[in-house]
Amino acid sequence: MKIIVNGEPTEVDAGPDDVVVDVLRDGLGITGPKAVCRTGVCGACTVTVDGTPQASCLLPATAVEGRAVGTAEGLDHPVQRAFMAHDGLQCGYCTPGFVVEAAAFVDAWRAEHGDVAPPRERIAAAMAGHLCRCGAYEGIHAAIAAACRGEHDAGPTTPARVEAFEKVTGRARYTTDIRHDGQWEGVIIRSTRAHARVTSVEVDGATTVDLLPPDRVVRYAGQPIAAVAAPTRREALAVAGAARIGYEPLPAALDHAPDAPPVYDERSRKDAPSSSEGVTLPGGWNGNVRGPFTRASRRGGTAAERIDDARRRADPRLVTGTYTTAVQVHTPLEPHACVARWDERGDLHLHLSTQAVAMVAEQAAKRWKLDEDRVRVVAEHVGGGFGAKGGITVETVAAVELARACGAPVRVVLSRAEELTAAGNRPGSRTDLALLADDKGDLAALAVDVHSHGGVSVGSAVALHARLVYGTAPRRLRDFDVVTNEPPGSPFRGPGAPPLLWALEQAVDEMAHRLDEDPIALRRRWDGNPKRRALYDRAAELPLWRDRPRAGSQTGRFRRGVGVAAANWFYALSPGTQVELEVEGDVVVARTATQDIGTGVRSVIAGVLREELGLPADRIRVEIGRSDTVPGPAALGSRSTTSVAPAARDAARRLRAQGITPGAKVVGKRRRDRGGYVTPFAMSGMALGRGFSGAVHVTEVEVDTRMGTVRPLRVWGGIAAGRIYAERPARNQCEGGIVQGIGYALYEERHVDPVTGTVLTANLEDYRIPGIGDTPEMTIHFHQDGWDHVNGRGVGLGEVSTIGVAASVANAVHHATGWRPRDLPIRPDRLLEGINA
Repeated sequence: MKIIVNGEPTEVDAGPDDVVVDVLRDGLGITGPKAVCRTGVCGACTVTVDGTPQASCLLPATAVEGRAVGTAEGLDHPVQRAFMAHDGLQCGYCTPGFVVEAAAFVDAWRAEHGDVAPPRERIAAAMAGHLCRCGAYEGIHAAIAAACRGEHDAGPTTPARVEAFEKVTGRARYTTDIRHDGQWEGVIIRSTRAHARVTSVEVDGATTVDLLPPDRVVRYAGQPIAAVAAPTRREALAVAGAARIGYEPLPAALDHAPDAPPVYDERSRKDAPSSSEGVTLPGGWNGNVRGPFTRASRRGGTAAERIDDARRRADPRLVTGTYTTAVQVHTPLEPHACVARWDERGDLHLHLSTQAVAMVAEQAAKRWKLDEDRVRVVAEHVGGGFGAKGGITVETVAAVELARACGAPVRVVLSRAEELTAAGNRPGSRTDLALLADDKGDLAALAVDVHSHGGVSVGSAVALHARLVYGTAPRRLRDFDVVTNEPPGSPFRGPGAPPLLWALEQAVDEMAHRLDEDPIALRRRWDGNPKRRALYDRAAELPLWRDRPRAGSQTGRFRRGVGVAAANWFYALSPGTQVELEVEGDVVVARTATQDIGTGVRSVIAGVLREELGLPADRIRVEIGRSDTVPGPAALGSRSTTSVAPAARDAARRLRAQGITPGAKVVGKRRRDRGGYVTPFAMSGMALGRGFSGAVHVTEVEVDTRMGTVRPLRVWGGIAAGRIYAERPARNQCEGGIVQGIGYALYEERHVDPVTGTVLTANLEDYRIPGIGDTPEMTIHFHQDGWDHVNGRGVGLGEVSTIGVAASVANAVHHATGWRPRDLPIRPDRLLEGINA
C-alpha cells in the first residue's frame, strides 16, 4: 500500500485490521504519534490526513491509501516554536499530538481572523480532544495564543527547557519507541478472579514465564499470572487470550465489612506490597485491618481527653467530621514499559520508563545476581510517572525473564486498561477528625483516625502528616490499612498528604467560621512556619480574596466562592548525588544518573552551568537517563532539583578552576547542608533535610446549583521552596499540580465491580482526568526566602504544589453554597443532594 508521509511517498504493509498509528510506528519507525488510549480520547496519536487532524488510533490504514499523512516530525511551524518558548509541555509524551492539532487550528484561525489571539475558551474548545496528564495546559494556552498573534513566525526561539525541540518535533525517544533488531513483544496474562489459587497454566505456541507468587494465590482481578512473548504484539495477544488458567476459587473481600474473608494468612502478610515511599510503618493485624500506627501522636491521651470532654459539653469550638476520598489512578500517558536485552557477555540492558534509573539498576543487579556494572538502565525520556514508576515492577520482570528465555530482546508495554487497573493508585481513605479550639481561639487538641483502602497493599500513612502542621498542640493520630482483594496502591505525588489535607483544611476552615475569623488569619495565627506566614500575608492582600462575596449572600443558579488551603512537605534530598563534567571540543557535557519525567531537571543543570561558566546554551549539553555514570537522584519525593543543582555548581567551579580545555573532566558533589540533616543516613538514597516547604492555594469556583457542576475559575498558588533554578519549568510544574489537584477534587474516581472485583474504569472515557477546558486561570507566586541553610538555597516543589489544592476547591464550594463536601470527588449528584438537604 502506498501513502505519502510527511511529503515522502512510502510503501507500507498494512492489513485490513491495522490502524494508522501502528503502521507509522511499527512499520516506518515514526515515533511522534503515540498510542495511548486507543479509543480516540486523548489525542496523543493525532496526525493530519490531507491537512485535517485525525485520531490515528481509530483510523484504518486502508483509509489513507494514496493520501498525505502528516506528523509532528514533518512540521516546521510557528506553533512548535511557540510551544518551546512558552513551555507548553512537561514530559512531552502528549506534545506531538497537541502540536499537530494546534498547527492546523492556528492556520485556520489566522486565515479567518488575522493575527489576533482567540478567546481562551476558543483555544480550549479546539484542543478539547487532547489530554496532558502533567497538566501543562497553561503553557499550551499561551503558546497557541502567541502563535495566532504571529509572534513566532520567524527568528530564533529561546526554549524554556533544553529538550523542547526534540519533544515538539516528535523526535524524543521514549521506552515505548525502542525497537531492536529481532525484538519480540511480551504480553502479561492476568487473573480474572479477585481471589483464587491458580492450579494450572496452559499456554500454546509461545515462550512463557511464570509471574505467580510462591503460594500460587492471586489476590485481585488483574494480578499477573504469566507472561508470553512472540515476534509481534498481535501474536502475543492471541496466545495470551487463548491461555487456559485453572482456578480454585477462594472467598474474596470486596468491601470493608468486619466479617469479610481474609485476604492474607499470617505467613503471607509479610509479602503484602507497600503503598508508601518504600517504608512501611509498623502495625499489628486484626483480620483484614492492619494498625493502628500511633507513633506520630503527640500527647495523644491529653488530646483524646480534651475532645471527649468537649463532646460531653457540646462545645461549639469542637469541629468533627468524617471525610472520604476515592482511589485516584496515576495515569501517566506513557504506560509502564520495558525493553530488555541480554548481550553475548550475559550483561543486562534495560530501556525502562522509570523515575529511578540508578536505583533500578541496583535492584536489577541484586534480583538477577549480577555485578552492578553488568546492568545498564536507559531512560532517555520518560512520559510521566507521578510516583508509580519508582522501582522494578512487573513489566520489567516479565521483559527480562522473557528475553532470557527466548534469546532475543523483548518489549513489554502495558495497555491502557492494565495501566488503569494494576499499575498503582493513590489509596482511598476514610478520615474521622476532631479539632478543638480553646477559649482564646488557639488549637487545643486534634484527633485523626484514618482507614486507608489500598487494596492488597499496606503502609499508607495519612494521619501521620497531621503531626507536621499547626504547632505543637496535643494530637492523637492513628493510621490503619483496610485490606481488600483489589489492586494495590503505590506512592502518588505527595503520598498520604492529599487525603489528610482534604479533611484537616476543611476542618480548619469550619473552625474559622465558628470563631467568626478570617480563614487566612486563623491559619496564620496557628501556623508557626515563617515561610508559610509570608504566603498568608501575600494571599490575604489578593483582590481575589479581599473582594470575595460574603458567605451565604448569594442566590440564583450560579454562585461563586473562594476558598483557601495550606500545605507543607518534607525537604528530601539524595546526599550522594554527583555531576560529572567533561569537555568535548568546545562543549561542556554534564552527566549524572538521574532522569527527567517532565520536571525540567536537564534545564536546571544547564542553567547552573551557564551561570557558573558563563557559556552560551549551545556550548552545554546535558546527558541524563543512564545508570552507567555518576550517582544521581530518583525523581521521587521532590528531591531532584535540590540534589543535582548544588552538585552541578560544585562541578562547574571545579572545572573553572582547572580550566575549560578539551579533555578536561571533573566530578562535583552535593555538599552537606549547614546544620546537617534530620536523618543520620540515607535510605534508598534519600535523606530528610531540616525544614518544610510550604504552599497556600486560593481558589475561586463557580457552582451551577441546577446541574451540580463546579467550574474552577482562578487559582493563586503561593509556593515557599526557596531558590527557583529554572523559572518557567518550575511554574509549569506548579500549574500542573493545580490541575491534578482539581482532578482529584472533582473528577477522578476508580470504580470496581463489587461482585467480581474487576476494575470498571479501565479506559480514559470512564476514568476522567482534567482536560484543557477544565483549567482555571492560574497565578504562581514563589517565596524564595528562608532556605539559607540549604546547599543551593532551594528545595523541591513537585509535591507541595498539589497536595492542598483539592481542599481549597472544597472550601470554595462551601463558601459559594453553604454546603460542605465530605466525600471526594465532588460529583454533581453529591453536590445537588447536599445543597438541597
